[in-house]
Amino acid sequence: MASKHIVVQGRVQGVNFRSAAQDAATDLGLAGWVRNRDDGSVVLVVEGDDAAVDRMVEWARQGPSSAEVTDVDVTDTAPQGLESFEQA
Repeated sequence: MASKHIVVQGRVQGVNFRSAAQDAATDLGLAGWVRNRDDGSVVLVVEGDDAAVDRMVEWARQGPSSAEVTDVDVTDTAPQGLESFEQA
């Protein structure tokens, strides 16, 4: 099991990023959460199958079609045993 903390910067708020991230994570069978940050970025925590987590990181590098991702910072984290994916 893998777990990642992902910070996405660019035009990522107000473009349906969180909802699209929740849909993508759910489709990949991942648990975790996504939320907006005060600095205009979006942060995600995802955990699950290694390959699915890697696919979610790649998804975050693009985001939904309305987003303009300029930077993605990915950090390995310890799995927390999350059971669903939520917007926070």
